[in-house]
Amino acid sequence: MATAREGARPVGALQLLALGLNGIVGVGIFFVPATAAVSAPGLGAVAVFALTGLALLPAALTFGALGRRFDEDGGPVVFARAAFGERVSFLVGWVAYVSALFSASAVVVGLTRATLPALGIAGGLAARAAPALLVTLLAAVVASGLRLSARIWTGLTAVKLAPLVLLVGAFALAWGRFPAPAAAAPDPGWLRGVLVVVFTCQGFEIVPVIAGQVRASSRAVPFATVGSLLLAVALYLALVLACVTALPALSSSSAPLADAAGVLGGVGLARLVAAGTSVSALGIAFGMMVTSPRYLSALASGERTLFDLDRTSPSGVPMRALGVTWLVVAGIVSLGELGELFALSSIAVLMQFGTSALALLVLALRRQRGLRPLQAWPAIPTLAVAAALVATGATVREGLVAAGAVVLGFALLRLARPRPRGTELSPRG
Repeated sequence: MATAREGARPVGALQLLALGLNGIVGVGIFFVPATAAVSAPGLGAVAVFALTGLALLPAALTFGALGRRFDEDGGPVVFARAAFGERVSFLVGWVAYVSALFSASAVVVGLTRATLPALGIAGGLAARAAPALLVTLLAAVVASGLRLSARIWTGLTAVKLAPLVLLVGAFALAWGRFPAPAAAAPDPGWLRGVLVVVFTCQGFEIVPVIAGQVRASSRAVPFATVGSLLLAVALYLALVLACVTALPALSSSSAPLADAAGVLGGVGLARLVAAGTSVSALGIAFGMMVTSPRYLSALASGERTLFDLDRTSPSGVPMRALGVTWLVVAGIVSLGELGELFALSSIAVLMQFGTSALALLVLALRRQRGLRPLQAWPAIPTLAVAAALVATGATVREGLVAAGAVVLGFALLRLARPRPRGTELSPRG
């Protein structure tokens, strides 16, 4: 597994925190407050976001506890390998990788379709080629090295957070001008609201995926994993409170953050927040192009090798895995309609949550990696949350797509060759 020398590692703790924030704060937060308000009106929408953050905190603690003990790229893949062996880790990584491919493709297509009309491109060859060209540009930047990529994802994170912070500032300045929103008593609808919100708060699980390229990873990974979730949830609470206060009919708004910005800060702020949707999508797409190939390289880094996909350049990039990812995503975005590409995303995230929590339990009970049984406590609520979301949130279609991905993963596993003795790559730290 790719692990750079400590002195040569290009990613610092703050850049890793920015990667986690970039992964969490996506396009969903620009629209989900209205959806949450349908199930939990008034201050109930704020409470739903708070409950979601609280429910996901044990998962972030689980990833942080494991991430500090695996000083190598791969995240959930290497966690599962240490606890359950090669087959389970391969399938976890494969489903995560396929989901990342589909999600990246959908984000790229959505971004190009939203922005091309503003550039005067409404159709024709240019519009059809734009998604593949964007994927190629992103892959080329990623191929130039992780140091540059870290600077870019940090910059994109700052740019996309700026209008959201300005909206919170406008709300603070307008405090007292609007009547206080009504408090709502908890009811069963709040659970439906949590299910809607939970996938706007996930994304912190990508932080350990590049642990082998992070300076002082034993400290930086838990800091960035837990810190990104806490900061994102704090920002979300302020944003949703602003929406609830400024928009009495929040549940009927099609663009709640932009509408709230218009009420609180005028047309200029509304346009800035609306533009932030595209910047956010670009940040998500770039982050996916950075991290997705590392799932693939992690698959080839254990006891079995797969076409040398784990080979990493001196600049910290798994070039073969990146090349495969670029070709597949460029091919997918050229197909046309992509409305079904998010079908695997929730199953993949829940699989990572569940297997990582089980890995923490198993390793702690074995007292491996310096873990003791009491340190595995975050795994219990994480498993409970994952089970509840699978039971109530995952669809039959998602299950069928996941089953197909698993079958394909088994076929791919058969192509992997045993690694020659003496060449196994072991984690450090």
